[in-house]
Amino acid sequence: MKDHYDYIITGAGCAGLSLLRRMMTNRFFDDKNILLIDKSDKTSNDRTWCFWEQEAGFFEDIVFHRWKQIDFFSNDFSARFDMEPYAYKMIRGIDLYTLVLDEAKRHANIDIYNESVTSVDSNDANALVICASRSFSADYVFNSLLFDDWRQNALQKKNIYVLLQHFKGWLIETDKDIFDEHVATFMDFRVSQEKGTTFMYVMPLSKNEALVEYTLFTDKILEPGEYDAELSTYISNFMKIDRYSVKHTEFGVIPMTNYPFSGGEKRVINIGTAGGQTKASSGYTFQFIQKHSDRIIDALTKGEDPLLNKSFLEKRFGLYDRIFLNVLYKKKMRGDELFATLFQKNTLPQVLKFLDNETTLPEEIKIMNSVPLRTFLPASLEEVFS
Repeated sequence: MKDHYDYIITGAGCAGLSLLRRMMTNRFFDDKNILLIDKSDKTSNDRTWCFWEQEAGFFEDIVFHRWKQIDFFSNDFSARFDMEPYAYKMIRGIDLYTLVLDEAKRHANIDIYNESVTSVDSNDANALVICASRSFSADYVFNSLLFDDWRQNALQKKNIYVLLQHFKGWLIETDKDIFDEHVATFMDFRVSQEKGTTFMYVMPLSKNEALVEYTLFTDKILEPGEYDAELSTYISNFMKIDRYSVKHTEFGVIPMTNYPFSGGEKRVINIGTAGGQTKASSGYTFQFIQKHSDRIIDALTKGEDPLLNKSFLEKRFGLYDRIFLNVLYKKKMRGDELFATLFQKNTLPQVLKFLDNETTLPEEIKIMNSVPLRTFLPASLEEVFS
């Protein structure tokens, strides 16, 4: 193992491995020395990513399941939507980890080091990574780790909203074939909204197996038993299932905030959530990581600085995110009512395209006109002039 590398990637999560796989599939990086550092050997299935896309994606070979239709439920509006021209897809964490890490082990120019990273730093010449027992330097470090208490920092700033998207999921198996594995419940807001914006996901993987997730957008997480109680109640009362076994559980917390995560400095480039790739208004991250990774690879292969500036498009959607957060955080409109309005008054492709930051300005005006003006106009003015 060397002391200096061309590139170091800190963190073997979605962002780090998405970037590493692109490096392994591009001949430009064949003669570059690359180090991947993570405290874990990534051998457990600790998460899943669900996302939508129209074409076969970069990780199409490990898509675990896909759905042709989705259901949306609320007390104000419910409907079933055809996903076309999109497909709703799931990738399991263990499949992504195994795919990329096994491939990396076959590349002589890539080293993998398992230890905690305590800090990263940079000067004009190179970047430095400090681990628990040794340090490394590189021409560039691509960092996906959060070292600072971003939430505490955010709460001390004006005009910064901090919500947490937190969820617990049960993979359940029933003794009867009761699920339609082609239809996913995208959002079910019929559950109690007392704690804040709250909904259920149901993602059938077969006729007798489904991932059921209880999700909230609030300023603090719940006690562990509260998630279990709500999952149990939903499965019994809404899904009408009495007999089932829980095969796997997962828990996660994703920031929903307009806190300005740093893109990096000098030769340290932040990626993933640490680099601001989690969409502030929804918590969606997977596809934004893929787009960011593509842009980094493009910059490196052209000999350009991979520390990317925000585009005008990103700034525009950043404003929309702030407006959305303003409404939710200040409780100007209930989240279940807001999402019901979006899905009722717009086509599904329009909504998904908007959530992907891919709409045109006329399309965005149409979507903005579908939400209550008396609620969103004051919030918009607040954010424009803040």
